[in-house]
Amino acid sequence: MAAAGKGKRTGGKKATGTAKKSATKAVKKAAVAKKPVAKKPAAKGKEGGAWAAVFTPRAPGERRYWLVKSEPSTFSFDDLLAAKDQTTNWDGIRNFAARNFMRDGMKVGDQVLFYHSSVNPQAIVGVCEVVREAYPEPNDPDWCMVDLRAVGPLGRPVTLAELKTRPELAGMALLRIGRLSVTPVTPREWDVIRQMASVGT
Repeated sequence: MAAAGKGKRTGGKKATGTAKKSATKAVKKAAVAKKPVAKKPAAKGKEGGAWAAVFTPRAPGERRYWLVKSEPSTFSFDDLLAAKDQTTNWDGIRNFAARNFMRDGMKVGDQVLFYHSSVNPQAIVGVCEVVREAYPEPNDPDWCMVDLRAVGPLGRPVTLAELKTRPELAGMALLRIGRLSVTPVTPREWDVIRQMASVGT
């Protein structure tokens, strides 16, 4: 790496003819290089944009909706139902966007879809609710967790394949940024999924 402030040196010969033209071009290039360059605004994280509304102030009594993923071999919805008070701390999130949704978006009383991932078929299987807002993980305070309590299983699981067939869900965060383990759900998406779980697709 070149030292800061140092540029390429030119030879000591007098600039004449073609050399003079080259020197003139070099001066023009140097002048252009010195002009300030307008900085582009930083791109918003994927947790912003279409889902930025989840970070805005709420109306009194407003409830919002979310989806969390878990591999059933690690922690299933049945495990949540069997837990003390049917409650668990939702820890282990190591993605900044998912962390921000959980830390800055989730509030007590919000409803949460429980999704089984890395299984065939992947599906939404139950509903839980936020009973404690984000607080630091004891072993790593740079990350946080919330407490979730089971509300109950869905009437039937709603599979990922089924979700993809519904045009009303085309913009759903689960389908657009599927790698995230915590994502927002709009009220319209929530209603469609609950309807699918009770009467089919």
